[in-house]
Amino acid sequence: MEERRRFERKSSQIRVEMRHPSFGTIVGSATDISDGGARVTIDHAIAPPAGTQVSVQFKKMIGHINEEPVMMKIVHSSKSSLGLMFLPRS
Repeated sequence: MEERRRFERKSSQIRVEMRHPSFGTIVGSATDISDGGARVTIDHAIAPPAGTQVSVQFKKMIGHINEEPVMMKIVHSSKSSLGLMFLPRS
């Protein structure tokens, strides 16, 4: 199978908070992250559909990794996993 990723993935275990007006906040964990996006596992929540834009904040044990939330787009969605892509800042 041909590799289509443009960015190298880094294995991680970072807390992720995704927000959207229609569903509020979903908490998950980034299992890998790259310059292009992240794969996030979620528990106890219904996964939003692909195409949904969410405001995302990455957190560590104490404090935030990004003080200001970043906009990301859900590019694929399954029962417990989301593929998120960083969107350009406007």
